[in-house]
Amino acid sequence: MTDQALCRFLEWDSDFFGVRVARAQVSRLAPDTASALLDWCRANAIDLLYFLADSDDPPTIRLAEDHGFRLVDLRVTLDRTLQVPVHAPQYAVRTAQPGDLPALRAMARAGFRQSRFYADPHIPAGRAGALYEIWVEKRLNDPTSRVLVVDTDGEAAGFITCLFDGADGAIDLFGVGEAARGRGIGQALVQGALAWFGEQGAQRASVVTQGRNIAAQRLYQRCGFVTRAVQLWYHRWFAHDHPADS
Repeated sequence: MTDQALCRFLEWDSDFFGVRVARAQVSRLAPDTASALLDWCRANAIDLLYFLADSDDPPTIRLAEDHGFRLVDLRVTLDRTLQVPVHAPQYAVRTAQPGDLPALRAMARAGFRQSRFYADPHIPAGRAGALYEIWVEKRLNDPTSRVLVVDTDGEAAGFITCLFDGADGAIDLFGVGEAARGRGIGQALVQGALAWFGEQGAQRASVVTQGRNIAAQRLYQRCGFVTRAVQLWYHRWFAHDHPADS
């Protein structure tokens, strides 16, 4: 792999966080690869590098730690077939409307505190929350995605965002307001998403969550998902670099 293909500059992330952000395009490290990543970042004045590593390669983990990468998240991917019946949701699930945006933004701002952006001490918590507010708003306004909600007391109490690429479905964001938790709303939303995927002709559905989010994993497992992959999210900051980090 050429040096140019080792990393990709992320314009949106850079604008949002106010620092230059890139993502590594590899999932495993060798000594020369690790050095080349850091050299590329320094040559391109990168402040923050995202690295998604295969969890089953101990040399990669050791090299990441030796080169100053910090573990911020355990990324768990689950999936299931849609060729088996999907249970009808316990609650009525509807498509979100523009008027739901304030409730969706509030849930998004408060609901993803187990994510890697909150886990990184260099990212202010308020900025991490704003990221998810923008994320759910973009999904609501994107005609290629579908946002589903469940109401309680006349207002959206939980939401789920659904993506379909013409073959498979993917759950993107998922949240339930704190006051509405423990009432089966989350399961109803997942079942509603699965039903929508089936209507689009999808054969499989997938979802990504955090390794520390056991409650979400158990919910997806109750809805027929099984673990497909476990990966490690690392962040590498360059602001306080010194020769020992090389």
